[in-house]
Amino acid sequence: MIPITTFSGLDVAVFGLGASGNATALALMAGGARVAAWDDGESGRAGADKAGIPLVDLFREDWARFAALILAPGVPLTHPEPHWTVQKAEAAGIEVIGDIELFCRERASLCPEAPFIAITGTNGKSTTTALIAHILRQAGRDVQLGGNIGRAILTLDPLTRDRVYVVECSSFQIDLAPTIRPSVGVLLNITPDHLDRHGTMTNYAGVKERLIAGADKATVVIDDDWTRAIAEKYRSAGKDILTASTSDTADIVFSGSRVFFRKEPVTDLAGVAALRGRHNGENACAAYGALRLAGLRDNEIVPHMLTYPGLAHRLEQIGRLGSTLFINDSKATNAESTEKALATWPRGIHIILGGKAKDGGIDTLRPYFPRIAKAYLIGAATEAFAATLGGDVPYESCGTMDVAVARATHDAIASGAEDSVVLLSPACASYDQYKNFEERGEHFRRLVAEEIALRTGS
Repeated sequence: MIPITTFSGLDVAVFGLGASGNATALALMAGGARVAAWDDGESGRAGADKAGIPLVDLFREDWARFAALILAPGVPLTHPEPHWTVQKAEAAGIEVIGDIELFCRERASLCPEAPFIAITGTNGKSTTTALIAHILRQAGRDVQLGGNIGRAILTLDPLTRDRVYVVECSSFQIDLAPTIRPSVGVLLNITPDHLDRHGTMTNYAGVKERLIAGADKATVVIDDDWTRAIAEKYRSAGKDILTASTSDTADIVFSGSRVFFRKEPVTDLAGVAALRGRHNGENACAAYGALRLAGLRDNEIVPHMLTYPGLAHRLEQIGRLGSTLFINDSKATNAESTEKALATWPRGIHIILGGKAKDGGIDTLRPYFPRIAKAYLIGAATEAFAATLGGDVPYESCGTMDVAVARATHDAIASGAEDSVVLLSPACASYDQYKNFEERGEHFRRLVAEEIALRTGS
């Protein structure tokens, strides 16, 4: 745990008592703050009470006594309208911040020299964050990985000058971190997402930009207009910026399967299954740039990049039957992510799509329809996705994952194709049938294991 001493002796309101909210309350208490915690849900309150966190009904409390409201990132800050706790905090004239901000203040106060690499973007954050942490660990560094991936940031080990903090930051978390100042910032991409929470693309991009604005140095992938403008803005202002791209205009370039730095070859990712696809080439370039800016040499970066094992639920190869691969890409909760998966294989894709659809559906996937052998539709999006696929892609309405896996496996094997793929890349949130994308991916994994066992007799 990282005790938060910057609110020692002060009254602090904490709202949202999931894993990060409970960690925040405990870290504040460990640092000497007087915590008043609350959650709209009974289960959240029960969990906090069991952990020894003081519960106070904040709706009936006098907010004049609080120094700050620490808000869980999933609670609306501005859109579609501020949560009632935010309204009360604003009426009382107190700041509204999150756990990333508490970490940043503690670092600035106690150990500003602690290396802090922060990664954001619409897609690819978790892969890039995990890749950076993997390389640093293999290079012998003391690494703490957390934030929007794995552990809540305040559950990480205490700050020291030699301990490297590699932190994935969502737009929700950055929005609650006004003084975020990483030693190295990484911005991967900005495409439409979470507009229900940010209102407009301009607002959304502005939140992402804050991480680069505050960073001492930064790597920016410049393959969309938003990130390109941000890189140009801060490089022109004198910030140390490395750019990455699939075009040859950047400092770090991904071409074919190879990474180049200022025209010189760095490595070839052809044999790294966990980094297959153009999007993962961009992620690898971003990680390489971040680590260069953090002071690592090529001989500390490249060998360990090639041993990256990948993350669960992100283009994860979970099995093979003959020439058929089974790929778990449950983390693909929007069409942008599914597009990257479809771009990875040229043909023979048996894709499982569906769940709780996001705005725009899958219409942007049309250029990749020729790669799809057949689609298997599940969940609430079935009817809308069937209308989009129309007569362009063979599809089957399966309803549930078990039916979809069985049908996709049968068809992929029956196709006799030299390289076929059964791909779970839903382009949807999971909430209609599962608690989260992890539960969805684990269900797919179990079903695939059963199919392989049934067909191989193992």
